[in-house]
Amino acid sequence: MSRAFTKESDQIEPLPEIPLSEHPNRTTPQGLQRQQQRLAQLRMHSSSDASLQDQLAAQNLAREMRWLEARIAAAVVIDPATQPRGRVAFGATVEVIDENDVRASYRIVGEDEADAEHGSVSWFSPLAKAVLGAQVGDEVVWRRPAGDLRLEIAAIRYE
Repeated sequence: MSRAFTKESDQIEPLPEIPLSEHPNRTTPQGLQRQQQRLAQLRMHSSSDASLQDQLAAQNLAREMRWLEARIAAAVVIDPATQPRGRVAFGATVEVIDENDVRASYRIVGEDEADAEHGSVSWFSPLAKAVLGAQVGDEVVWRRPAGDLRLEIAAIRYE
C-alpha cells in the first residue's frame, strides 16, 4: 500500500519554549500586576475551554502560561515611589532635549513593560543606560546605531 493512503499522526510537534531574558526581571508594581492579570486570563481561558480542539492553540496557551509563571517568579519589583528624586532611576519619566532642540519624554521600565512607541524604554536599553543616574541639567550621550546624540536632562518625574 502506498504511503499516500496511510494516516499520519494527529500529533503536532511541540513548540519551542518562549525564550527567557538573560537580564534580571526588574518591573514596576503595575508591570507585575499586568503580568499576573494576563496569567489569570490565560488560566481562565484554558480551564473554561476544555474542548480546545486546536492542538496548536492549546500548546501556545500552555507555553505562554509557563513563560509568564517564570517571569512572575523571577520578578524584582521596584516601586518608583522609593527611587531618589534628584536622579534618573528605574521607574522615572525623564524629559530630554536633544542637540536639535527636540523635546521627548521617556519612562524607564522593565523589559516586559517596554513600549518605545508609547515612550516606555527598558532599563537596559541604550537610551536608559545613557540617562540613568543623571540629574536635571546634565548632558549625556545616547549611543545609537544611527549615531550618537547629545541629550540634556530637562525634567525627572516619578509617578
